[in-house]
Amino acid sequence: MIEIGCNRCRHNLCAAKVPIFSFLSDNDLRKIISMTGHKTYKKGDVICREGETSQTLFILNEGQVKLSKVTKEGKEQIVHILSSGDFFGEMNLFGGSERYNFSAYAVSEVKICTLAKNAMDEILLANPEISLKLLKEVTRRLAETENLAQNLATNDAELRVAYMILEFGEKYGIKTSQGIEIKLPINREEMANYSGVARETISRKLNGLEEEGIVELKGNKILIIKDEKALRAFLE
Repeated sequence: MIEIGCNRCRHNLCAAKVPIFSFLSDNDLRKIISMTGHKTYKKGDVICREGETSQTLFILNEGQVKLSKVTKEGKEQIVHILSSGDFFGEMNLFGGSERYNFSAYAVSEVKICTLAKNAMDEILLANPEISLKLLKEVTRRLAETENLAQNLATNDAELRVAYMILEFGEKYGIKTSQGIEIKLPINREEMANYSGVARETISRKLNGLEEEGIVELKGNKILIIKDEKALRAFLE
């Protein structure tokens, strides 16, 4: 991890990337930026660990981060994949918990802005409307977690993989003449940890979907949804 100054951020008003801050004026955004710390992480770096003391809101400026927990069996279970504009650590700041209930890792090279609890309290007092936007985002995250839990409760590996692909399509997909092209945010092993299946199962199911003409794989980084309707049929 490297400490950096805000002049190193590619976007002059990095806080504007975050939905809960995007409606603020440039002056207000600059005030928030003046309160933030700035850090970079390399792929694989630990940003925070489950059980560590929590006093920080992390704002993801560039790159991707995975939030995960360790199961009773000692396996990693990924619960969220975050990208530019997302944030994490908010439940710990506002929920009264003093420790992180997840671990966060850089999936790629990452630039992060940080806000300490006292700074965030000051921002919320001056801009109460942020609290409403924050509540909406937390509610969305909880809904995602509930959907993930429901998905993991089934023994149908095809359903789990289909759900994951559709989720990535909604978050990272770009419509092209060939279908919905997705630059996959995580590798095969991490996809297995996210969908709760074995590494070998992920490869087998992806290859099977490709043989059926539902998806197309371009190496390990690109996946194209060719037949979204057929993919959604697994969830019905």
